[in-house]
Amino acid sequence: MAIDFEIPAETRAIREKVRQFVDEHCKPAEEELEHRPVKDVIDDLRVKARAEGLWCPFIPKEWGGMGLGPLANALVQMELGESYLGALALNTQGPDDATMLTLLQHGTDFQKEKYLKPLLNGEKRICFSMTERAAGADATGMQTRAVRDGDNWVINGEKWFSSAASVADIALVMAKTDPDAPRHQQFSTFLVELPNPGYQIQRNIKTMAVESLIGEKLGGGHAEVHLKDLVVPHENLLGGQGQGFNMGQHRLAYGRLRHGMHNIAMAQRALDMATEHVINRETFGQPLSNRQGVQWMLADCAAEIYKARLMLLHIAYKAEKGMDLRQENSIAKVFLANMVHQVVDTALQLHGALGYSQDTPLARWYTSIRSQRIVDGPDEVHRWTVGRNLVKAFREHGTTATACGGDLI
Repeated sequence: MAIDFEIPAETRAIREKVRQFVDEHCKPAEEELEHRPVKDVIDDLRVKARAEGLWCPFIPKEWGGMGLGPLANALVQMELGESYLGALALNTQGPDDATMLTLLQHGTDFQKEKYLKPLLNGEKRICFSMTERAAGADATGMQTRAVRDGDNWVINGEKWFSSAASVADIALVMAKTDPDAPRHQQFSTFLVELPNPGYQIQRNIKTMAVESLIGEKLGGGHAEVHLKDLVVPHENLLGGQGQGFNMGQHRLAYGRLRHGMHNIAMAQRALDMATEHVINRETFGQPLSNRQGVQWMLADCAAEIYKARLMLLHIAYKAEKGMDLRQENSIAKVFLANMVHQVVDTALQLHGALGYSQDTPLARWYTSIRSQRIVDGPDEVHRWTVGRNLVKAFREHGTTATACGGDLI
């Protein structure tokens, strides 16, 4: 029996609808941000999206979403990533999206009513405060402590790179609650309403990415946060004591895939821009597109995007079937981060000085996507994990095939 790559008709129709929405509304709205308040632009897009039945793609229908499974959602996200307003328009932006899923799966009825519903309605935003300067990629090295005090918890410590904290109404804060427990059961997560005197945002950390006030208002900042005698009611403990690390890893797993979906979309848009440019650009009496070397550059980008699409579609298939996808997730996370960098870099090179300028979005994309090889686990950590799994597979089966796609379905 042949492997079936057919996308269901209903899913194709949704993808086309989202593609049209991005082209007709999101991309033009990017220009409006220069002369209209950010909130007004986003609010208008969201009204249009909801009117077309496009809202929270991965959230079940009973909670107001579109109820899409992993495959359909992956295809939708690949379209939304063509515009940096796409995800915001459908209320599926990071870091909110993965935290919505965490609340949906682990929240109490009280927590879902008070915190999840406003997020799903687009009334509030949430950030995830896990990373610490001293711990970095090793989440189990965090030092922030939460101590029980009657019906409350008191949290003290610091957080680093809490993305979108400056625009958030709620923070999901991870802290050590039991230092004597097994390593991965020492941590818990708490829902914190913002602003809060105990949750002190020190600054948005300056990065190599092109900075703009618009980007910060859209939630592009990464905050340094001091937690000083932060009092959190016990009812705001999410998922039970000691479950913070496991929930965090589950949350990050979706975040890694979402980054990958949007990376494919950005790479596709960059390749389209590059192809259009070389067709129209003449040097020495010929269009650049006639040059064999230029065609090779385009071909290399096409190959990378093709491999990236296949990776994500296979992972979506495994997710649909409820299969273990951790190994593939780590492989794809590294590959997709490097893929988008290669494609955008090539597009920038083909644009020449125009690409290096800020007259196109390529320079901004180039500096922002460098973070993809660090956030949600740096390349080296994921490669280490993949390598360990290869060794384990060989010891168990006499071959590494099961850990590198040898058993695709």
